[in-house]
Amino acid sequence: MLVVVPLGLFSAIYISEYASEKVRYIVNTTLQVLSAIPTVVYGYFAVVFLSFFIKQVANFFGLSIHSESALVAGLSIGIMILPFIISLLEDAIRSVPKSLRYGFMALGATPAETIWHIIIPYAMPTILSAILLSISRVIGETMIVLMAVGINANLTFNPLNSVTTITVQIATLLTGDQDFNSVQTLAAYALSLVLFIITWLLNAFALFVMKRN
Repeated sequence: MLVVVPLGLFSAIYISEYASEKVRYIVNTTLQVLSAIPTVVYGYFAVVFLSFFIKQVANFFGLSIHSESALVAGLSIGIMILPFIISLLEDAIRSVPKSLRYGFMALGATPAETIWHIIIPYAMPTILSAILLSISRVIGETMIVLMAVGINANLTFNPLNSVTTITVQIATLLTGDQDFNSVQTLAAYALSLVLFIITWLLNAFALFVMKRN
């Protein structure tokens, strides 16, 4: 999200405020196509291409990185969620009434000043809700992290290390024939409950922010 939110916001501003109709149509069509790509394709892209590229960059700077790392998974999920968040942020920016834009520009403001002083503050609740919805969408991602992040339960803040996620653990614990009363199945259901509560709280807060608008 640290990469996607600034990139998505600037992309949405360009598409809604600066791009021509032809460019906007091409970009929106491309975003729709990218949104329809299965997540397993992004996971394959992360394992085959992105992991190799990140390892080469890390070796160039003399850093040690695992073949499966949190950085690779985070970047691949960011690429996956980018079309989704751009579409949400573009809708938020385009929802600003034109009367506010034209009124501020009539006072002598430039288009850039109008964006940062009128459009962004007015659309901020919707922008925040879009970011929260994107976070809740990212938290439930399974296939990409299963392929790119590994299964090592390593508690660390170093993104170059191999770690694990809740969704990976759920998929790992439920792999194979397990008895319903087994420890593995009960642990998977407990993790699913935690994931559900986190996602529900994020969605509820996003709806609260939208209603405050």
